[in-house]
Order: sequence, then C-alpha cells, then structure tokens
Amino acid sequence: MSYFGLNVGLRKLQDAVKILQMVEPRWGLSPLSIACRFMSQAKDPPLTAERYGVSRLPFSEISDEDIRHFKKLIPGRVVTHEGDLEAYNVDWLRTVRGRSKVLLKPRTTEEVSQILKYCNERDLAVTPQGGNTSLVGGSIPVFDEILISTALMDQVISFDDVSGALVCQAGCILESLNQYLGERGYTMPLDLGAKGSCHIGGNLATNAGGLRLLRYGSLRGTVLGLEAVLPDGSILNCLNSLRKDNTGYDLKQLFIGSEGTLGLITALSILCPRKPSAVNVALLGCEHFSKVLQLFTLCRDHLGEILSACEFMDSESMRMVQTHLKLTNPLPDNAFYVLVETSGSCGKHDEEKLNIFLEKAMESGLVTSGTVATDQAKIMSLWALRERITEALAHDGYVYKYDLSMPVEKLYTLVEETRVRLGSSAQCVVGYGHLGDGNLHLNITAKSHSDVLTSALEPFVYEWTSQHSGSISAEHGLGFKKRDHIYYSKSRGAVSIMQNLKHMLDPKGIMNPYKTIPPAERTPGI
Repeated sequence: MSYFGLNVGLRKLQDAVKILQMVEPRWGLSPLSIACRFMSQAKDPPLTAERYGVSRLPFSEISDEDIRHFKKLIPGRVVTHEGDLEAYNVDWLRTVRGRSKVLLKPRTTEEVSQILKYCNERDLAVTPQGGNTSLVGGSIPVFDEILISTALMDQVISFDDVSGALVCQAGCILESLNQYLGERGYTMPLDLGAKGSCHIGGNLATNAGGLRLLRYGSLRGTVLGLEAVLPDGSILNCLNSLRKDNTGYDLKQLFIGSEGTLGLITALSILCPRKPSAVNVALLGCEHFSKVLQLFTLCRDHLGEILSACEFMDSESMRMVQTHLKLTNPLPDNAFYVLVETSGSCGKHDEEKLNIFLEKAMESGLVTSGTVATDQAKIMSLWALRERITEALAHDGYVYKYDLSMPVEKLYTLVEETRVRLGSSAQCVVGYGHLGDGNLHLNITAKSHSDVLTSALEPFVYEWTSQHSGSISAEHGLGFKKRDHIYYSKSRGAVSIMQNLKHMLDPKGIMNPYKTIPPAERTPGI
C-alpha cells in the first residue's frame, strides 16, 4: 500500500474535529464543543482587524431576521453559538482571528446558490471555508463576514475507472478521496501535509501545489472541470470530464487560485493517475547546498520517469521535528537532507534504477550518508520528517511563514541572508521545500508576534524574491496576509485586469473581502 493513502501529515485541531465528526454518532459527543476545550487552553490571537489596522467596508450587519431566514433555508445547519464558532474564527496557526456571528453548512449547490443570492441582495459579506488549513489567513473572516463551510458537501458524484476522471463535491477531504481511489487502483494527483483536513475545493481555490507536483504537474493541468456559484447566486456549470475541449475561454481557470473571491467552488472533475504499485524512499545527507543541487540534477538524470518527489530540508528543520515531535532522524547530523521518492509499476526495475543513482551519488561525494525505505512503516517515518515540519514549527512559538518560488540555485541563499539579517532577534530560521519546482518554505519563529521583527522581514523578503525573478506565493495563495504585496510578483497592468474581473463577477465585493486582490482604488506601488 502506498504511503499516499495514509495520514502522516499535520496533527492539529481541525484533524481532531474531522475525526470526532465521524465518530460523533457513536460517542454522542459534539466535536465543536471538544474543539473549543482545546481552543480555550491556548491564548487567542488579537483580532486581525485590530492587529493590522483594517477598516471595515460598508457591508450590512447580520440581523436576527437574516438568521431566521438561514435557519428556514437550511434547518439544523446554522451555527450561531459563540463557543461553537470559535474554532472557525481562528486559523490553526493562531495568527489571525475574526468575529463571524454565523456559520452556514449547505449540502448542495442549490443551497449555496440560495445563500449567496440572499447575501448579495442584503449586502452581506461572506467567507468560504473548507478545512481551514490556510497559512495566509485566506479562510478566516477579518470582521463579521458570514462563514460558509463546505464540510457537508463531501460526496463523490462519479468515477470513471477507464479514464480516471473523478467528479466530487468541493468538501471532500483530500485523504478520503485518496483512500476511495486507492481501493480502485488510482490515486489523487495531489498530496499535502494537511491531507487529513484540507478540502479539495479549497485546494483548487488556492491552486495548492504540494509534494506530487514534480510527477503530476499543477492542479491547473489536472482539473478537467468545475462547478461554482457566483456572488449573485447564479450557478456556473463547467463540470465536464473531457481532457480536450477547445470551445471558447477556459473559465474554470479563473476560479483555480482565486481563493473564493470570485465565487464558491461546489464541485469539480479531476483526472487521477493510476496508483503506483512500487514505492521507494531514500533520505540522504549533504554537507553543502551546492551538493544538494548537484544531487537533484543526478536524480533527474538517473531516475527519470519514476522520480515522484525530491524534497530538501536544512538542519534546523530536522532539529525542529526532533525536538518538538520527538521524531527519529536515522542519519548522522548533516547541514542538509534530501528526500527522494520513486514510484512506478515494476518494483525490481525501480530498485535497480534507485541503486544506480545512489551508487553514483556516493561515488561522486555528493552525499555523506543515506537510508532507503521500501516497507510501509519506514516510508511513513521518513516522510514524517519532512511533512511534519510545519507542525513542529508551530510548537516553537509565533511563526512567520513565507512560501516562495525562485530559480532553484537561489533557494537557500535567501535563508542564509535572512538568518544574518535577523541575528538573535529570531528564535529559529529554517528553510525547506520542493527542489523539483523551486519552491522554498522560509519560516522564522519568535516567542510572539513582533512589529520590529515584522519590519525586518517585510518588505525585505518580498524585495529579495522580486529582485531574483521569483514569486512571493508559490502554492499557499495570497489570502489576507499577502494581498497588498502582490505587486512584487505581478505587474500593475495584470493586477488591474484582476480587479476588473473581480468587479465584473462580484460588483458588490461580498466574496471573501480583504483577501487576494487589493481594492482598485488603492494606489499600487512597492
């Protein structure tokens, strides 16, 4: 069985909520009430609007009459109790917090349509929320926006076991889809550390990248079609499963990566590859980042079509998972670690190719030590060292997270320069990410949020990335935290077109306001 079907990812509050939701009928427990007990043990972050000095836009405030309307529309699925709402008003990293007074849980596209039509008529702002695994504040209200959860929209609609086309609702959990497909000999073309909690609709809304992009490409290429509800309640049905369709504009691409600002994705069709029958994982130690880059080149040359992942992490990343999560590093201490995965249909063939690669790597002095896993338990333990870094960092204090892409030879230079720039003002500066697509995760931890530290990091990180022809968001989206920094990666002309599209589809601006696209009246500049 492939490691892809198992959860070795983030262990956080939302994961517990999902598990409790599944066992609730047997236990007779309220998952939200239990979640709130956990929440109450941790200090609430300041309200986002207050911390960042955001002014509320002139939307209507929800009234008792509105609540009665929603309760009539979706009886039993309207949450208004302050304690129950707490888990939905704070991100799992506890860095942003809103004060929504109501959470709606539709089950169907028609219900979403009726909700948005009403909200649009009443000028009520909304925030779509899936698994709430956003790292940039994209799924949390800034003020009192109405939360629309896709948690109950979790049905597989159809699966074609010839073409591999899966059609499902947007609230399906990524890992659940992978398990469903695994039983049929297929797998999802997407893998994330948060797979036990994240919703596939949210994955599309942020154009999530993850660990399989090297092998299967981005979501933009694997999504065949989608269905979305526009801000006025009208339903856009582009839910076909054709691999080739050249009739007019490809409208689905507007919604992939739009982060809920243009409409709410309710269903999708995605092309799924066959599940690999042979999986091997190697963890290798390197002395310098230059050798990491040479090792990656050797990887591609010798592993070719069976190379499915190539991840790197520095010694600080490894120290975090060892210290806070008590995970075991099977290798001696190294400055860098590279995790290589192969997946294919012939175990003997794949092992031979991997062994040749490893021999070359050792002979050329690129690696100092290494270990290979072919059995499921060891594969899981090696992947946990990489996938659970985010979780480990959350235990170290307040985390400043930067998700960047740039030429691969520049990936670690930024980490080194940031470490020098901050000195002792930061607890820890770590760098890890996806070598295969030039995606760096730069993380800085501190005891608490600090305006001084923030000023030292921003705009420095964004300026550095822009100067080296990179992107300030590789796979996490812009959300709330990065919205006003978009000009470091996109031209003013490009942003202007985005603003025009937003205004055309959402003239009242009710869809996920304060996120992703700066308002048109803002004077662009950096």
